[in-house]
Amino acid sequence: MRIAAFDEGKIGVVAGDETVVDITDLVEDFEPLGPDDVLPDLITHFGQLEPELERRAAAGGGVPLGEARLQSPLTRPSKIICLMGNYREGTDRPLQILDLFFKSPEAIAGPGGTVVLPPHQAAIFHHEGEIAVVIGREAKDLSPEEAMDAVFGYVAFNDISARGLGREGINSFLGKSFDTFALFGPWIVTKDEIPDPQTLHVTVDVNGERRQDYSTSDMERPIPELLTYISSVTTLRPGDVICCGTNHQGLGSVQDGDVVTTSVSGIGSFDVTVQDEHERAWARGVDREAGARVIAAAQHPVAGAAGGSGA
Repeated sequence: MRIAAFDEGKIGVVAGDETVVDITDLVEDFEPLGPDDVLPDLITHFGQLEPELERRAAAGGGVPLGEARLQSPLTRPSKIICLMGNYREGTDRPLQILDLFFKSPEAIAGPGGTVVLPPHQAAIFHHEGEIAVVIGREAKDLSPEEAMDAVFGYVAFNDISARGLGREGINSFLGKSFDTFALFGPWIVTKDEIPDPQTLHVTVDVNGERRQDYSTSDMERPIPELLTYISSVTTLRPGDVICCGTNHQGLGSVQDGDVVTTSVSGIGSFDVTVQDEHERAWARGVDREAGARVIAAAQHPVAGAAGGSGA
């Protein structure tokens, strides 16, 4: 099942590849604290609601996808947890230390949205296409065997990143959490539709030019291990999202006027545009130096610590 947010504050199920059927009324019965709590309420009561969701999707009707204004299916998760790196970058490099960072929920944007580059003097702004995991229940101290039971579904994610802000060589909250820098779309696909999330294909195109192009099979620490470790640190709540990191081979700049398309097989794709009132420009195409720095930093962690593009 695919869960979408559309128009102004509506939530729906995608029927076939043609329409989105409004189900907001079903969730409102659970008296959410506010419009931003609709998705967690849907997730929490999904088992109870699923038969009616399937019935409505099968009944047809709804808004044609071409006419619906899709939005980020995530609006105000309590946590956006992102992995630093977490891909082998196509090498047999040593296993890296697992490290994380938070991204602000204020940064969320979605399909058809605009990435607004701030005036801060970043060295460059990069795209980072990823798969993200949406949490389905409260979870703390998950065992490896039960980790996947805590998953509700998956969504495509693009972690827009400003390089060179804050301390040298550290991609901190400062470079990751500008408004519009957390792109989610086009909808959430429930986990039953993706039997193996470690075999998906992630791509990012900019103005029709292929940049990132990799498989989640290259993930250094697979999703069950991530869930086990992260839940040992913090309690996960329904609607929280874990962004599984990116393969940096294929990073490139985003700049004024660009159209960025993020795709994950089995999930879908969505477009955003980029706006920069200062009309700054960087080299087009793949930033191969950034990718090389990531590999070098992993192989020589002390010498490469100031490399810059680690997340």
